[in-house]
Amino acid sequence: MTGTESAGRRIDTSRPHPARVYDWFLGGKDNYPVDEELGRQMEAGAPRAARANRWFMHRTTRLLAREAGIRQFLDIGSGIPTEPNLHQIAQSTAPDARVVYVDSDPIVLAHAAALLHGTPEGATEYIQADARDPRAILEQAAQILDFDRPVALSLIALLHFIADEDGAYDVVETLVDALAPGSCLVLSAMTADFEPEEVRQGIAAYAAGGVTLVARSQAEVGRFFKGLDLVEPGIVSVADWRPELAEGESALGPGPVSLYGAVGRKP
Repeated sequence: MTGTESAGRRIDTSRPHPARVYDWFLGGKDNYPVDEELGRQMEAGAPRAARANRWFMHRTTRLLAREAGIRQFLDIGSGIPTEPNLHQIAQSTAPDARVVYVDSDPIVLAHAAALLHGTPEGATEYIQADARDPRAILEQAAQILDFDRPVALSLIALLHFIADEDGAYDVVETLVDALAPGSCLVLSAMTADFEPEEVRQGIAAYAAGGVTLVARSQAEVGRFFKGLDLVEPGIVSVADWRPELAEGESALGPGPVSLYGAVGRKP
């Protein structure tokens, strides 16, 4: 891992980046004017969706650590650290939990030190790799995780940046095939099922900034869970996924959240 200074020299501030736009939606400070400009072009519900998506990650991690007993987590497309991070949620229940974050964005590398403060009993590590190269991810993650035991694979708000023709379904299939029985896939992805016009405008805004964005129907999201057993309530808006697991969430306000979320268990 290189230092913050060298990583910073590789950060392109002339174009928006999804991780930095997401950080702006969440009220973070690790973004640039170009990211804020794109964020302001998005539909008004985008910051709400970002918060709901973050809380979906919190809820699923609590469920898997508390009820499913999973002690290994692989979070691909982790993004800029926003507390509480996945490892903090998991290790608050299971101090021995092992968590590996994966991202390719230099600004995430620059802030990776913030990800590495886990419990002494567990492990919290960061891998710099591209989500489109799942075999490289698995090879590096195997140095920290035991793939003969259950792993929670988190693909949170990642796959809408990978088009079908770029192998989105193949990426997920390769990753899931490497997991042991009892492992779980946690996934959230953008949809136009609820707000088609607003989502269309968002896709156009990202495209103008040079960023691919893909909206998928419920059935198309369901294809990612082929061969897995969906955990109740199935594929629903992230705002509606197991609200009884919420802790410390504020009111979202009225209106839909155009992100599907689901958890699938490998039999």
